[in-house]
Amino acid sequence: MTTSTPQPGWYADPAAAFDLRWWDGSRWTDAVVKAGVQSTSPLPDGKGPVQVSQPDYVKRQVTERAGITPQYAGSGTLFTEPVLVVNQKTKIIELTNEYAVYDQAGQQIASVVEIGQSSLKKALRFVSSVDQYLTHRLEVRDAQGVPQLLLTRPAKFMKSRVVVEKPGVGEIGQLVQENVFGKIRFGLVSGGRNVGSLNAQNWRAWDFQILDESGTEVARIKKTFEGVAKTLFTTADNYVVQIHRPLQDPLLSLVVAAALTVDTALKQDSRGLG
Repeated sequence: MTTSTPQPGWYADPAAAFDLRWWDGSRWTDAVVKAGVQSTSPLPDGKGPVQVSQPDYVKRQVTERAGITPQYAGSGTLFTEPVLVVNQKTKIIELTNEYAVYDQAGQQIASVVEIGQSSLKKALRFVSSVDQYLTHRLEVRDAQGVPQLLLTRPAKFMKSRVVVEKPGVGEIGQLVQENVFGKIRFGLVSGGRNVGSLNAQNWRAWDFQILDESGTEVARIKKTFEGVAKTLFTTADNYVVQIHRPLQDPLLSLVVAAALTVDTALKQDSRGLG
């Protein structure tokens, strides 16, 4: 399956300094909008791919820590690789979520960045846990910085949901939490029907099984242990995702979205149960 480049249009500003920035079909321009007022502002430096891990480290995650052997060959994109390694950028205090996504060989194929974080929202995250109930928006970009998915977890109280959109296409579907207690379950919903599910394998929600609508496992998400020091003193979470066979949309985009939001959007609450 091929992924088309987003059509020219106004999209969420990847620098999060403005509401919108104009994408001309191949790159971000200087045209921006804030509070309905259009102006120009260059995209700040340092907005390239999130850098996290070296190739050798990623390969060890796949083979040694996750024990995964891919079952088919991919073609080097976010939507065609059988193994996705999702590594969070290490921070002592996490104010903005950032992730790098690699293939099984350690080649970076995508970045995930939280957008739309106001100064007030960052301050709330620093001093309290209130932020876990607020809206979170993640933009998924390919290795060239082109937006591929927009993932929005609206403000919540008990149950979470994640709205999955493709730039230039619109909403593909949603991940909808089905229970509060016990092992977490999310329905993968598109067009008002369930096309699959995301199921935690333990009550701490560290590993997940993804099923299609027939109940057949199509992917598995496994958290990799990164050592005592990193686990105790930073906020980083790393996952290896194995997709068992090529998939088609809407299930494909929902499976990729589940893999990329399993930490930020699905288990944001108290670093635990979503």
